[in-house]
Amino acid sequence: MAAELPSSVLFCCDHNAIRSPMAEGLMKKFYGQAAYVQSAGVRNDLEIDGFAIAVCQELGIELSRHRSRSFEEMQEWGDDLSGFDLIVALSPASQRQALELTRYYSLEVEYWPILDPAGIGRSREDRLAAYRQARDQIIARMRQRFGPPPEGVEVESPSP
Repeated sequence: MAAELPSSVLFCCDHNAIRSPMAEGLMKKFYGQAAYVQSAGVRNDLEIDGFAIAVCQELGIELSRHRSRSFEEMQEWGDDLSGFDLIVALSPASQRQALELTRYYSLEVEYWPILDPAGIGRSREDRLAAYRQARDQIIARMRQRFGPPPEGVEVESPSP
């Protein structure tokens, strides 16, 4: 059952290079300005992944300008974790980090077990299929958690 849309959401994963940027872009596309949305990683040691850019571009979502950042950098740049209503962790490591960083705050942390597509598949098409699977898992969880996007917003995956 869908819950009310929070006013601010932080998506997090290991590197802020694949899953959390995809979730940030998808949330912004599907729910627009209804919520403040950001993403972060446990570490900032990778740039945005090209396959993540490609599978989101299939839905008209631009990720190529995304700059990866860690929880620490996010806080240094002025996004205080206590200002978010909901933190959605997309990996076990980010869930642990989010719970540790928020132990003194009264905010909700959810764990969505989303496939990490990095390194899956040998051919370009196999890799794209894995990234589409992760993207589609995020879409399904968003719909389940936040309800369907407003009318007129396309959320179905294109046929590869």
